[in-house]
Amino acid sequence: MNRITLKLSRNAVILLAVIAVLAGWVLLSGGEPVRTTAEKTRGLRPTGAPQLLSVAPLPQVESEMCEWQPASATSPITGSLFSAMAAADTPSTDLDRPPVRSIRDPNPSFSAIAVEPNSNMLVVTDENLFQILEYSRLDNTPPNARMTEPKRIIGGHLTKAEMMCGVYIDPVTLDTYIVNNDTQDWLAVFSKDARGNVPPDRWLAVPHGTFGIAVDDARKELFLTIQHNNEVIVYPKFASGHDKPLRELMGDDTRLEDPHGIALDSRNNLIFVTNHGSVSYRGKESTSRRGFVRGSGKLNPPSITVYPRDAQGNTAPVRVISGPKTTLNWPMQIAVDEEREELYVANDMDHSIVVFKTTDNGDVAPTRIIKGSKTKIKNPTGLALDLKNQELWVASMGNHTAALFALNANGNVAPKRVIRGGPANELSLMIGNPGAVGYDTKREQILVPN
Repeated sequence: MNRITLKLSRNAVILLAVIAVLAGWVLLSGGEPVRTTAEKTRGLRPTGAPQLLSVAPLPQVESEMCEWQPASATSPITGSLFSAMAAADTPSTDLDRPPVRSIRDPNPSFSAIAVEPNSNMLVVTDENLFQILEYSRLDNTPPNARMTEPKRIIGGHLTKAEMMCGVYIDPVTLDTYIVNNDTQDWLAVFSKDARGNVPPDRWLAVPHGTFGIAVDDARKELFLTIQHNNEVIVYPKFASGHDKPLRELMGDDTRLEDPHGIALDSRNNLIFVTNHGSVSYRGKESTSRRGFVRGSGKLNPPSITVYPRDAQGNTAPVRVISGPKTTLNWPMQIAVDEEREELYVANDMDHSIVVFKTTDNGDVAPTRIIKGSKTKIKNPTGLALDLKNQELWVASMGNHTAALFALNANGNVAPKRVIRGGPANELSLMIGNPGAVGYDTKREQILVPN
């Protein structure tokens, strides 16, 4: 008898609890739960929890915005919105319309450059309008002209070409190789006749963050720097699709730290790489002989690291050029003159071209610096050597300019010729890959990180 009484008491408690919950839910919702037509049609029942009933466009009102409802309101905001939609009963409206104003550079921004002297072929990549432009090596924009028209343009969504920061011209076939960095993970190859919005004649899937390109034509090997992985990766020159690399130079001992430009010295079997200095360490041990902890990161000084041409794996450089005397500041593309034993570096944030000896090591000053107002060099990211004509080409992202200098140029000297993609008095906006936008109300300025 006592057991039966206890069991009934428990059931009674459970029943009373259920009734109390349902009653509270009804009271809080203002009476009987609202049943929509959709609920009745589909046989849905109130559950006491949020349910997705339908998706419908909001009615267009004058402000095109919904005012937030304060906590003191007597009815929930969702109910007000659905009531408004039901009352309006209007079809969706397309609000696609032109902006009030836009900030955009209408001119190409030259990022990388290559020259083939036997055919007088000069190719520059444009990171602003996503184009590959071919000019004649002999072109020279008149001072009062707005620009020089390119001989051909390759660009469009079929090209697999956007943020192009590396370019190479095959001296035999005159094919153009381009390397994407931020938004496309392809190396694309175009024939000398390609133009317009066309697919590449050949493409290779490469790691994200590929930046620099160098080709060993004797060995038919293709060298690429991978910025985000801190590595140099080597493919067969004619690799395509998803072909695998021949070898990789990668690891903490390599001192590859945000690598950008790459150049080969075939005579001395060396690789030269420019580094910005930022690195994320990947050591297998908790602490390596260099004193860093696995998983940590650091911003080191910019550098030029030198390796044997066949280096692979976690191989340390044979020499490192780095230090305040070098003036390196975001070093970009690099080129080697084997005859003169000189290194030419596009020094982006110093607005200069710095020249070192190929045998330099440590904190050494450049043997020559091309810099100053007469040079028309502004944020140089690309350069190319024309050893046949003893000339140096410099691509400046800061002012739509490709400038030509004598190979032995030094100091604040005017270029021999200039090819411009825009007006002489207009600087490039260099809005290359904006990831966000902000507004400084105090200074009334728009802030755009790239």
